[in-house]
Amino acid sequence: MTGWRIRDFLDDDLDQAIPLWGDPATAGAAAAFGLSEIIEAIRAGQPAVVAVVGNELVGSAVALVDGSHAWIMRISLADNWRRKGVGSALLEALENRLVTRGVQRISCLFANGEEVGTAALEHRGFNVRNGLLLYEKVESVASTDIGILREVGGRLLGPGHWAELGGMVREKELVERRVILPLANEQLAGRVGLIPPRGIMLFGPPGTGKTTFAKGIASSLGWPFVELFPSRLAGESPAGLAYALRETFDLVGELNQVVVFIDEVEEIASAREQRTLSAAHGVTNEMLKIIPNFREKDRRLLVCATNSVRALDPAFLRHGRFDYVIPVGPPDPEARCAIWSRYLSTIPHDEIDLDSIVSASSLFTPADIEFAARRTAQAVFEEALLENGSELATTQLVLHCIYDTRPTLSPQIVEEFQQDIKDYARV
Repeated sequence: MTGWRIRDFLDDDLDQAIPLWGDPATAGAAAAFGLSEIIEAIRAGQPAVVAVVGNELVGSAVALVDGSHAWIMRISLADNWRRKGVGSALLEALENRLVTRGVQRISCLFANGEEVGTAALEHRGFNVRNGLLLYEKVESVASTDIGILREVGGRLLGPGHWAELGGMVREKELVERRVILPLANEQLAGRVGLIPPRGIMLFGPPGTGKTTFAKGIASSLGWPFVELFPSRLAGESPAGLAYALRETFDLVGELNQVVVFIDEVEEIASAREQRTLSAAHGVTNEMLKIIPNFREKDRRLLVCATNSVRALDPAFLRHGRFDYVIPVGPPDPEARCAIWSRYLSTIPHDEIDLDSIVSASSLFTPADIEFAARRTAQAVFEEALLENGSELATTQLVLHCIYDTRPTLSPQIVEEFQQDIKDYARV
C-alpha cells in the first residue's frame, strides 16, 4: 500500500500547493516557470495532478500543453515524501492526461540547483540533455492511436517493469535475447536475415511472474501494452466471444506498434477434443485464424500465458503461430535470494540469515515471497504499534511468516513442470 493517492488538481488545493511549490529563487536557482505562470496555467485548465495523504497535499505536477509538445512546469514534493515513489506516480498520471490530449513530446527544463523531481523523470524514461539539463521524452504512441488504446484498455508502461523481475536471470536473459533485442534492433536483424518474433507462449505454474514478463517486454520496447480478458470481452459482446476477439484484434491491428497479452489462454484455446460445446470450438477456431493475420504486420507481438500448457489445443502451439514456447518456472535459490533481498531492503531488520530464509522458501513462487514479506512487515508493524516492541524484523520472524504461508507449488507440480519443459518448450 503506497499511503497516498493521485487525483486531479482542484481549486481548493491552491492554498496548500503554493507553500509546497515555494520559490526556487530563494535557494539560488532560477525557476524555468514562475509561480504566477503555474497558477495561470492551472486556472486555464492545463493538466495538473496532486498526491494527497488524507487531507494533506504532499506532491504536485503541472504541465503546459502546446500542440503535440508539453512542458512540465513544476514537480513538487513534501520533504518527508521524497524518494518514496510519489514523484514517479505523479508523472505517470500526468503523462496519461497529456497523451489523451495528443501530446507526443514532453519536456522539463530545470535551472542549476532546481532538481526536485529529477529522479522521478529518469525513472519514467526521460533523457537528460547535458549542458541544458533538459529532460525530454518522446511518446511512442501516435495521436491517431490514442482512441484505439482507450477503447481496448491499452496503456504505456514505465521503464521499470523489467527490473521488477528480481532474480530469474536465466529466464530474463532468454527473453531478452530471443524477443526484446531482435524487436528493438530490427535493422540489424533484417541485415542478418532474422525475422523478429511475432508471438510467444509463456508457460509455468501460477504466480511465477508470467504477467510481469509480458509487461517487462512492453516496458523495454516502449510499446503500448494491451491486456485482453476473454471473460470481459464475452460479457461485453452480445455476439459472443469469438466475434469480440475478432473485432478487438482488428482494432489492435491498426496500432503502429503493440504488445498484446492474454493470460490463462487455455480458457479460449484448450484442446478441442476435450470441449463439448460448439461455441467453445468456435472460439478456438477463431483464435487459430486471428493469430496468422496478427503476425502479418511488423512491430506487433502477441504474448500468451498459460498455467497448463498440456491443456492447449496442439494446433495452437504449432510453428507459424508462436515462435517460442518459453518456460517460466519457480525461482531457483539464486533467484529467491535476489527476490528476498529486494523485499527485505524495505523492511528494517537485524542481521538476517538469508541462506535459511531462501532454503525455507524452496517451494515459493515470487508471488508467495511477496506475500510472506508483506506478512513480515505487518508483524513488525503490529509489534511496534500494539506491543510497543521493536521495529526490526528478525530471521526468526521471517521464518515464522514463511511457515505460515501456504506455498503455491508442490513437489508434484514442480515435477509436472519439468516434464512439460521436455514435451513443449521451444526456445
